[in-house]
Formats: sequence, C-alpha cells, structure tokens
Amino acid sequence: MTTSQGRKTVSIMRGLMMLCESCYREMVDERLVDHRNYVEDHDALFDLICPGCEDLNRPLIDDMLGSSE
Repeated sequence: MTTSQGRKTVSIMRGLMMLCESCYREMVDERLVDHRNYVEDHDALFDLICPGCEDLNRPLIDDMLGSSE
C-alpha cells in the first residue's frame, strides 16, 4: 500500500492536493502558497509539479481543468 509519508498538503479551489517535498518547496519558493497553504493560481501549480505528484492528483487536476472549459 502506498503511503503519503513525506507529502505536504496544499488547498486549491476544488480540494486538497498532496505534493512531494520538492514540489512543495518550489511552491513556497515561487510564493504560490499563502500562510494557510492555499494556492490561488492553480495553473501555475499544475505547470510546476512533478510527474509523480501529477499522477497522484490526477482526478483533482482533471476535474479542475475540465471545469474551466
């Protein structure tokens, strides 16, 4: 069973997204997360996350990208 150990959680418009440590650090460095760990610019978030985090969060990403059409 896959665990989420070492993952960080950020909030986006439609829910919570789990990120690896390096993706989370990049979000902080790019100042995409606020003091509540909320990401306002989800398009920038989707551009920066690694393929592993993208696969892990695929249902949420598909939901958000489908809702903007």
